[in-house]
Amino acid sequence: MQGKVWKFGDNIDTDLIIAARYLNTSDASELAKYVMEDADPDFVSKMSYGDIIVAGENFGCGSSREHAPIALKEAGISAIIAPTFARIFYRNAFNMGLPIFELPEAVEIEEGDTIKVDMDNGEIINISQAKSYKFNPIPEFMQELVDAGGLINFAKKEIEESK
Repeated sequence: MQGKVWKFGDNIDTDLIIAARYLNTSDASELAKYVMEDADPDFVSKMSYGDIIVAGENFGCGSSREHAPIALKEAGISAIIAPTFARIFYRNAFNMGLPIFELPEAVEIEEGDTIKVDMDNGEIINISQAKSYKFNPIPEFMQELVDAGGLINFAKKEIEESK
């Protein structure tokens, strides 16, 4: 995956990702219209499909709402990179098929940079800055969830294959 970077700071909670006032629906396309609205009201209109969020520490803290990774994925965010993620968000992201990467050096990546994530080699390449960073590979099962598009799709595939 490759995309333009949108940068956010530390402790971006799930209410900043998708505000509680929009949680009266579970329609992913409706939620996607409001991603990061309280952090940057124009975010959805500025970003492009495949773009990547790079954030600070503890991304996804706050409530355990699954709406947050659903909305990010549906809006077209291809990945999120941060030094650390809140534990529940980490698992929810993979359950929804949204790849996330822990990278201590995420602070070095600037908004507007173009980066490429090479999952096979465990490397994030900052094309704009001509730098690369190694990350710990995603566990195999988590990669299978991402490849399947999330836990529900993974389970459906497993059921079909067992027939």
